[in-house]
Amino acid sequence: MTLFSDLGPAQLAEAAHTFSEESYPADQRILRQGFTGSGFYVILEGQVAIRIDGQDRARLGKGDFFGEMSLLLAEPPVADVVALGPLRVLHLADRDLREFLERHPAVMYRMLQTVARRLRNANRWQG
Repeated sequence: MTLFSDLGPAQLAEAAHTFSEESYPADQRILRQGFTGSGFYVILEGQVAIRIDGQDRARLGKGDFFGEMSLLLAEPPVADVVALGPLRVLHLADRDLREFLERHPAVMYRMLQTVARRLRNANRWQG
């Protein structure tokens, strides 16, 4: 999982105790466009569709994450996130994300890199 690849064994153990593991069935909506987000998610198994106004815009799979934008901006999600099959994730409650990232700047940096890549790709699609 690249998001946590810079963490040592003690930091990984601490992260494991910070996140909870959750499972969702196929077609379950995890985040709802325009409504309050419910946390930060890292995909362990399965895939999700990112849907904006009912249109699939992206797919995320093992090692990818979602939910960070609405938490960082304190705004409702701009997309639905829907499980495409059985899904297993690590979940961090919204109130805990900032503290976790401040304790683990390497994770924050990797998250920033991923968000920058997503923004670059989105700009290419619009061009």
